[in-house]
Amino acid sequence: MKVLVPIKRVVDYNVKVRVKADHSGVDLANVKMAMNPFCEIAVEEAVRLKEKGVVTEIIAVTIGSKAAQEQLRTAMALGADRSILVETDEDAQPLAIAKALKALVEKESPDLVILGKQAIDGDNSQTGQMLAALTGMGQGTFASEVNVADGKVKVTREVDGGLQTVELSLPAVVTTDLRLNEPRYASLPNIMKAKKKPLDVVTPADLGVSFASSTKTLKVEPPAERSAGIKVASVEELVEKLKNEAKVI
Repeated sequence: MKVLVPIKRVVDYNVKVRVKADHSGVDLANVKMAMNPFCEIAVEEAVRLKEKGVVTEIIAVTIGSKAAQEQLRTAMALGADRSILVETDEDAQPLAIAKALKALVEKESPDLVILGKQAIDGDNSQTGQMLAALTGMGQGTFASEVNVADGKVKVTREVDGGLQTVELSLPAVVTTDLRLNEPRYASLPNIMKAKKKPLDVVTPADLGVSFASSTKTLKVEPPAERSAGIKVASVEELVEKLKNEAKVI
């Protein structure tokens, strides 16, 4: 059984994001980059399925610049067998990414595609659903539990009303939520082994897709600064400040 795991290179979640002086976007100069946390969960789930003997091969894939090879090497250090970089300097949008992944699905014929439910930079939460629609595969989104057996995958997903379990015939698309698992750390020996694992580089043209964006970012601004809170001595003082200063009542 083959699993395809799309991942994304993002600003490390511990880094305080800064906006460029001209407000054209986020300043990425000298900023630590990392694998998207939800993608780490997807890689971990694929590795756990392989450790159970369910999966035989894990292929990590990302779309981005040459620097994204770093995250692919990380995925292989965590347990992926090989990886594919769709190299582009364009800021690819979810639909274009889904089309590129569809081309890779047709080429690799994976039984399961596992990816993070969203990336922490765009927060779109669209790629998995779009990929399922383009390929015609069943989808289990926001997974908190995944079980594969007898050509089917059972996905327990988090919904507003609680938990919902769906059963999908393979091949299928699964997007991972935070409570699915806790990703492991890559060991030094595995990091060294990852350097020798195959990493293929292809272009959007090789896949027959275009990453030219139909949207344009006009302006990026940081959140408005908030003043520090204060303590009040009584309910009466609180009401007075809410009424006369904050003017919310």
